[in-house]
Amino acid sequence: MASVTPETLTYRSDIDGLRAIAVVLVVLYHAGFGMFSGGFVGVDVFFVIFGYLITSIIAQEIARGDFSIRHLYARRARRLFPVLFAVLAACCILLRCYLCRGSWKTFGKVSSRPRCGKIVLAVA
Repeated sequence: MASVTPETLTYRSDIDGLRAIAVVLVVLYHAGFGMFSGGFVGVDVFFVIFGYLITSIIAQEIARGDFSIRHLYARRARRLFPVLFAVLAACCILLRCYLCRGSWKTFGKVSSRPRCGKIVLAVA
């Protein structure tokens, strides 16, 4: 089964420009600039771009007759999971360095429970 590779998609500088604008909007929002209080707009722009790209990949695969939802998710996982695990590892290392002993024990207990890890990370 053939898959869509970067070689089958053409480079779109306009999409890269929109990605840059989206990132800048989010960064300016988090930096606390008052006139950029709508940082969620950057996230919305990013999701629209992502939807466009994924839809075009799916459309190409359907046109070739080799679309598979399983392969689509496998490609997403191969792309996203390494970064996810690197960020989680970095956060745990930084938390270990900066949390006091009691807080580190609480983090270990609470973050292992379903839906409770976000609470500890938000408080830390």
